[in-house]
Amino acid sequence: MAEPKEQGFLDDIEEAAAEEQAAMEAEISPQEDEIATLRAERDKLQDKFMRALADAENARKRSDKDRREAENYGGSRLARDMLPVHDNLKRALDTLTEEQRAGAAALFEGIELTLRELRNVFAKHGITVIDPQIGDRFDPQIHEAMFEAPLPGTRAGEIIQVSAQGFMLHDRILRPAQVGVSSNRE
Repeated sequence: MAEPKEQGFLDDIEEAAAEEQAAMEAEISPQEDEIATLRAERDKLQDKFMRALADAENARKRSDKDRREAENYGGSRLARDMLPVHDNLKRALDTLTEEQRAGAAALFEGIELTLRELRNVFAKHGITVIDPQIGDRFDPQIHEAMFEAPLPGTRAGEIIQVSAQGFMLHDRILRPAQVGVSSNRE
């Protein structure tokens, strides 16, 4: 058994060691708190940075899409305003009789060349003609029914008359083709 004097000495050593341990923990604790605070702040800033980066990427994609749409569809208003010019030139050619064509060949040729050039400009800018034919199936996506009438020898939903051609700008309708549709119910 240890002597009481030795026991007191051992107790003093253990007590000094415990005090030293407590002092070390007291020193480490503020450092660990500061490290934890810095890590939390870093994580918060990293999250903000990633969100800002994602927002910037989304804005870039949106502006690219807007730019492409402006390039492709920015002239749709002008194109829509030019459609009656096309229609009138086409009507002028369609109404000329053979006598008129022979008598005014230069005028006829001028109108024809003007119409051809207008169609070339349309094609250059992505405008295509929707030219339905009699007997084609009515498609509400590209045709507009101006009237419906029963016509013998036709089926319901067939185009029986074309009033005006339609036009598309790339993949969008500028003006649907205006048609008459059979209403026969066979």
